[in-house]
Amino acid sequence: MGKTLIYLSLGSNLGNRKDQLSGARELIGNYVGRVVKQSRLFESPPWGYESKNRYINCCLAVETGLDAFRVMEELLSVEHTLGRPVRGDMHASSPEHKYADRLIDIDLLLYGDLVMDHPGLKVPHPRMGERKFVLLPLAEIAPDVIHPLKKMTVLEMLDRCPDPSKVRPF
Repeated sequence: MGKTLIYLSLGSNLGNRKDQLSGARELIGNYVGRVVKQSRLFESPPWGYESKNRYINCCLAVETGLDAFRVMEELLSVEHTLGRPVRGDMHASSPEHKYADRLIDIDLLLYGDLVMDHPGLKVPHPRMGERKFVLLPLAEIAPDVIHPLKKMTVLEMLDRCPDPSKVRPF
């Protein structure tokens, strides 16, 4: 299998947020593939729930030889290594199961031009277009990448993003 360019979103709003992101980047480089680009760090309020703890987010472009399921396994392992409890039911109906303060959160946004709708993995990430904290750093490293379902560039998605959150460089 050849190399595939994937895009990840990383976030942390507990502990030493900057160190968490740095540790995640290092482990991703060790277990997922070569990190070829990283956005600046951005600070944003929590999305989808209330908390006094602000997030620091960034996006990575990574070249990987792993398939999408294996990438997700490795990302979950990185989260666990950095102190995040094993994710619960990601498809639970109540929002509190999905959104809470966390030491680290890593989302697989895009895996090449793959489109997958599997109970355990959806690619592209189904809510990336609704989140300015994802699109702003992603547009910094991949403005012209085309979303395989929306047929828009990341920059166009950012321009149309309905999220009113104030996201700013950290």
